[in-house]
Amino acid sequence: MGNYGHGDTSWFVHDRFGMFIHWGLYSMPARHEWIRNYECITNEDYQIYFDLFNPDLFDPKAWAKAAKDAGMRYFVITTKHHEGFCLWDTKYTDYKITNTPFGRDALREIVDAFRAEGIHVGLYYSLIDWHHPDFTVDPNHPLRNLPNRDELNEGRDMKRYAQYMRDQVTELLTNYGKIDVMWFDFSYPVGRNGHDEVWSKGHPERRSWDGKCGDDWEAEKLIKLVRSLQPDIVVDNRLDLPGSGDIVTPEQYTPDAQVTVDGKPVAWEGCQTFSGSWGYYRDELCWKDSKQCIDMLINHVSRGGNLIMNVGPTGRGFIDERAMERLAAYGKWMKYNNKSIYGCGPAPAEFPAPVDTRYTYNPETKRLYVHLMNWPFKHITLPNLAGKVKYAQFLHDGSQVLVRDNSKNVNAALNASCPEGAVALELPVQKPNQEVPVIELFLN
Repeated sequence: MGNYGHGDTSWFVHDRFGMFIHWGLYSMPARHEWIRNYECITNEDYQIYFDLFNPDLFDPKAWAKAAKDAGMRYFVITTKHHEGFCLWDTKYTDYKITNTPFGRDALREIVDAFRAEGIHVGLYYSLIDWHHPDFTVDPNHPLRNLPNRDELNEGRDMKRYAQYMRDQVTELLTNYGKIDVMWFDFSYPVGRNGHDEVWSKGHPERRSWDGKCGDDWEAEKLIKLVRSLQPDIVVDNRLDLPGSGDIVTPEQYTPDAQVTVDGKPVAWEGCQTFSGSWGYYRDELCWKDSKQCIDMLINHVSRGGNLIMNVGPTGRGFIDERAMERLAAYGKWMKYNNKSIYGCGPAPAEFPAPVDTRYTYNPETKRLYVHLMNWPFKHITLPNLAGKVKYAQFLHDGSQVLVRDNSKNVNAALNASCPEGAVALELPVQKPNQEVPVIELFLN
């Protein structure tokens, strides 16, 4: 495992909650950001979206406000997704937003808007590029099923493509001020990526047809460039270059415990969607409800991770009402309960959380937060906390929660039902008007 330097993750693991934004030409067909792959669309047939791209309702200040109101402290925007379309005025391709009818550097406006709200800036850059003439056709490429696919790779040169990436990353990390996160996506060597394995199973005769890995990206040169341009930047772990990333990035699932590498806890970020896709998908029906979304945030932080939730703005440039409703639900809950998220992580191992609860813990303030995922009846028992709780209150309104504690020998009749070594919290019969109520414990 190489040593490629490390960024500053102190703010990252404190802030815990971010917004992912997937936006590109795929917002116009509105059938998933992988539409070129799924429908095997050629460059020529995909060109119509480029020729007509003109998001007249684009308002990055509204995006930034929605993120800020939701309690999100950082964001990551797709500067270039797998389709190859660039959201900034790059010098290295004509396939860029300033050549569309829209005609403006959208990335500049987005970065400025989020930075004005005090939100940390992150840039996503796809290692994959289905439009670039040097990017070779492989099992994920839209042209993979053409009968002359092998001929299509004649003259293509991944070394030239790797240099193209370095040139573009230099622009991104030089021309837009301090960048806090660099999110590369993604490597897929044969046998180590779901898309490639599905391809192999469906087409056994093509198993020798490789995907792409760190060697293709010239990942070592790329990460050294990134570290030289922005030494404090946080980089993800998808370059297929062990030791190059600062964070681990599980996608579309929630780990059931603190993520570790070689047995040691690491900084990690779960990247998740409100629905089943990342780009705007008009007909997608698998939307998570507000409670699920809030639960995901709590689950991630209680296991030592961050959560970055994705929005896919429409072809006209606004965040649709379904996503805005979920963002508003986050905002309503975070307004009163964000102390259980910011600066928090897993509780000490000596304090196991009861069934239907999640703990988060702030080591600086020594506050333990009890998230009541399902509302109990009248009381809840917390193991191993006897003699350790100074005071308890609901976090949302600061109202006292009575604590029963046998170790204090106060009112033995009330304490009789509390197991040895535990404390019991007296709760109202009716659940407070919070999606997930939180109790703040002040520890001795």
